[in-house]
Amino acid sequence: MSEARRRLLGGLAPASFLARHWQKEALRVAAALPGFTGPLDLPRLKRLAARDDVESRLVVRERSAWTLRHGPLRAADFRGLPATGWSLLVQGVNRHEPACDALLRHFAFVPYARLDDVMVSYAVAGGGVGPHVDNYDVFLLQGFGRRRWRYGRQDDAKFRPGLPLRILRRFAPSHDRVFGPGDMLYLPPEWGHDGVALEPCTTYSIGFRAATAQELAIAFLDFMRDEVDLAGRYADPGLRPTTKPARIPDAMVRRVAAMLRALRWDDALVRRFLGRMLSEPKPIVVFDPPRAPLAPAEFRRRVAQRGLALDARTLMLYDDAAIHVNGEPVERAAGDAALLRLADQRALPARDCRRLGPAALRLLHRWYADGYLAPAD
Repeated sequence: MSEARRRLLGGLAPASFLARHWQKEALRVAAALPGFTGPLDLPRLKRLAARDDVESRLVVRERSAWTLRHGPLRAADFRGLPATGWSLLVQGVNRHEPACDALLRHFAFVPYARLDDVMVSYAVAGGGVGPHVDNYDVFLLQGFGRRRWRYGRQDDAKFRPGLPLRILRRFAPSHDRVFGPGDMLYLPPEWGHDGVALEPCTTYSIGFRAATAQELAIAFLDFMRDEVDLAGRYADPGLRPTTKPARIPDAMVRRVAAMLRALRWDDALVRRFLGRMLSEPKPIVVFDPPRAPLAPAEFRRRVAQRGLALDARTLMLYDDAAIHVNGEPVERAAGDAALLRLADQRALPARDCRRLGPAALRLLHRWYADGYLAPAD
């Protein structure tokens, strides 16, 4: 294990961090990334917040009043802001900024299936989003400037009514620390926290996805629509006359219940469902196919010389049965080890590209034409 990874986790190996802290206990790490001030400044964040394919929010607090504006944000949204008490939050910056995508990969000791994205928060003095809880794990890495974090487990997770933000009604922090550039805080789900800027600053939030059981059930039932192929049709050959024609017969309920009990799923079906769901890009994500795509022969020559890399927006996962790219499953075949390395490392060096077979190259060229990957620069 690299010294940088150990420093990132406060001297812990990933296995020790996961055993001691993951979803259990907060961890404060001083100088997790020494010298880190973050690659983004306010002008760049404003440009990202103005895009239609980027989620952003502008939060303003003036005394006890909170206002929230959702992006795309224009220059007029920033005019007339108070000197203190406001924050700009930009979601998914790793999909647009290579340096932020590289930051996300520091946390690849957690499966990509759990990694979500990097959010950057810029705040002036007094800026923040109020005390709140997140339903997922998060690493909060301080960029430039200083932010005061108060945090701790909460007995009361109810929110104040009538506000545009989910602010805790009663916040009882057990820790109070000031974080400077390169310092980091890990928080498990449901830990209350309140970050207030002491001066203009940025915070990089590395978040992890964690769907609720209800969300998984709804998504799975939607997935099942394309997987179900039940035989037969409703029939009632023993039907008798009724004097209550508006009543749904009990026999009909029993027959339909018996038909629906034919619905079955196994681990293989759940595996396909997870592969598609977890690799499906968010609706806001848009891919940019090459304007003048290389012909297959030129593509092969180019990647054999330079290698290739996944687009930062591409989600590529795999399991024992398939490789999943942006919601598209491809059945695994013999000799696809290079594709698995591409998924794990997000890039494939030229030497590996030169060993690719015709089928893998055709698949990669198709993904290239869709904007999912490109020859390395």
